[in-house]
Amino acid sequence: MFRFLLAVFLLLSTPARAQQLTVFAAASLTDAMKDIGKLWEAAGHGAVRFNFAASSTLARQMEQGAPANMFASADVQWMDYAAGKGLIATDTRRNLLGNDLVLVMPKDKARQIVIDSALDVAALLGADGRIATGDPANVPVGIYAQQALTKLGLWAKIEPRLARSDSVRSALLLVELGEAPAGIVYATDAPIAPGVAIVGVFPDASHDPIIYPFAVTKAGDTAEARALLNYLAGPDAAKIFRAHGFRLN
Repeated sequence: MFRFLLAVFLLLSTPARAQQLTVFAAASLTDAMKDIGKLWEAAGHGAVRFNFAASSTLARQMEQGAPANMFASADVQWMDYAAGKGLIATDTRRNLLGNDLVLVMPKDKARQIVIDSALDVAALLGADGRIATGDPANVPVGIYAQQALTKLGLWAKIEPRLARSDSVRSALLLVELGEAPAGIVYATDAPIAPGVAIVGVFPDASHDPIIYPFAVTKAGDTAEARALLNYLAGPDAAKIFRAHGFRLN
């Protein structure tokens, strides 16, 4: 009896182990989410593991059974896809953030460019240069880029000269390395590359609003996952998102 009571006492007196969470998040959220993850852990919660990639890649990984507690997409389309496949707890879905679509160039060649239907593509890219962005077939930044270029009447000229990347960060890297004379990325991405400068901003009316929906996954729906989502929607996380240039919805 003594041993039994001792075991019960030790069990009840041992602090519950904080739950580790796995978050699948769009590549453009990398730096902000890592900073928020550190705050979350410092507040006494378990570690947060992140998987950063294009929203399309993340949605398909979850569809194939990859374990995650939360999905943060860079567009509505891929969150809708996840919802349609029954992958998210739909009552947790929230549109937390917004962003801007920008044109970037290597800093040593940067010049201010007006982005409108009169944009001189040949002067921007030179004889053989390409413009880097996400693949419009599935990467959100590329989808927004195609919308904007189509609206401005530039798509037919630029499509053959696209350097299609698997994520917005990959597109940014091509510009930073000088492998592409220009790129189309989010405003929040450009500051992480010291050799890259924003040279123009696409008009909001030229593309769908850039919205970041967040949701707890159906397979990873726990009280701790929902608490993290509430934290991401709260004032501490908002300060970090703003500091990284995101709009708050």
